[in-house]
Amino acid sequence: MEIKVLKKDDSRSIFKISKINPSIANSIRRYILAYVPTMAIHDVEIKRNGSALYDEVLAHRLGLVPIKTDLKSYKLWEGKKTEVPKSAQYELKMTLKAKGPCTVFASDIKSTDPKVVPAFDKMPIVKLLEGQDIELIMTARLGQGKEHVKFTPALAVYRGVPELVVTKDSNTTACLEKLSDAITKKGNNLEIKDLTNWTESYENICEQNGIEVNSSKEDFIFTIESWGQLPPREIFTRAIDVFDSKLSDFETIVKKLK
Repeated sequence: MEIKVLKKDDSRSIFKISKINPSIANSIRRYILAYVPTMAIHDVEIKRNGSALYDEVLAHRLGLVPIKTDLKSYKLWEGKKTEVPKSAQYELKMTLKAKGPCTVFASDIKSTDPKVVPAFDKMPIVKLLEGQDIELIMTARLGQGKEHVKFTPALAVYRGVPELVVTKDSNTTACLEKLSDAITKKGNNLEIKDLTNWTESYENICEQNGIEVNSSKEDFIFTIESWGQLPPREIFTRAIDVFDSKLSDFETIVKKLK
């Protein structure tokens, strides 16, 4: 396996993984979505809700607020959810108190841990009019996407590296004129300049000019776009660690069958 980073910033990483197969590629994607733990508000105690939103709607909104996650300070409880220990290692208390007229933003949520706070300060939660107020006590904990989508850390997608195939019927001149910023001529073939900017519309133009576009079955372009809880690099490495652990568990089970 070979990995090459093509483009990255604080919230998104695009990289190329070579010499694997579609099953491995899809497993990595699924482990990112389902097994990388993140913090999310799980319980909401409503002391007062004078807003226009029903209690359950307000709680649902709070649950979907991305929370910056510190995986070194908190543990993922893997037992029964009704038996989560009341411990600082497993849960975090947060509060929200506001009085109208105002728009309540995620930044108004107060956390007992300064490192675990809403990822986006200006995410609106509810608008309060004159005389309206809210007072809430919330509990956040680590969870996984397989339990609820609010714990999913990122958008993760992949596709096979596109390969341009020129035939005797291909009109390479017309294709180069239309896609001069996206492709270049290399010998008798065409080459994509920047895989991170390649789109399906480019593929349609190629195919309209008789150039075949095939997707590689062993080289893949991955895009991980974080929702804000964890940086893309940590999301990827954590997913690989969990994947490796699951494979070790599977190996142990198989050996017992001998």
